[in-house]
Amino acid sequence: MPERSQEMPDVRGKSFKAVAHDISEGYVVVNPIFLKPFDADSLKKLYHEIMKTGAEIRGEKFPYNDVQAIRWRNMRLQRLHSAAMIIKNFARDKRISLI
Repeated sequence: MPERSQEMPDVRGKSFKAVAHDISEGYVVVNPIFLKPFDADSLKKLYHEIMKTGAEIRGEKFPYNDVQAIRWRNMRLQRLHSAAMIIKNFARDKRISLI
């Protein structure tokens, strides 16, 4: 079996960036059961990718005069924020530093 590359860490065959994007789209739900198999390093990387993805969404041009697009943008940001808070609380309970 070939060794996994240290450059591209992944979660269930996907990079952390792809998982963060899936969380924002609503395809992945973050809860303590989902986070249980993560080690401290993986949890940190996922948290940082979620924060980066949120910053990218905020950096996109705001869709003025398009109510559906505004709602979709806000829903994506809300999913990412909720996931970040769940990860923070999970890490605090497990005494893992995310910084």
